[in-house]
Amino acid sequence: MSVIVMQTFELKQDKFPDGIKNLRLIQNFRNEHYDHRVELLSPISGEDHTYALISTYEGLAEMELQNKKMFEDEDYKNLIGEFFLENIVQGSMYTQMYRTMTGLSNDTESDKEKK
Repeated sequence: MSVIVMQTFELKQDKFPDGIKNLRLIQNFRNEHYDHRVELLSPISGEDHTYALISTYEGLAEMELQNKKMFEDEDYKNLIGEFFLENIVQGSMYTQMYRTMTGLSNDTESDKEKK
């Protein structure tokens, strides 16, 4: 069952171009070096400077393993450190975790048909 992590945050207006560049570098680095998928979402409606990173892992254990690898990687820590310290509004990051729901098993479906 997949685990999806959504992190929303507000980019500083005076650092907007740098923030977008840094986000793309983070996205590319994680997609190339780690076993999970990262998407960058830009707002269509709502607050103009609130962006999101969506990370999809193959499970909770895989998420823990990949996070451990990332935070032992000096190159990644430099990228993420710049992002946190220079490009986002302090206190604006909000993280939510979701897991995908499995479909109904064949047994469950046949139980419904019997009733």
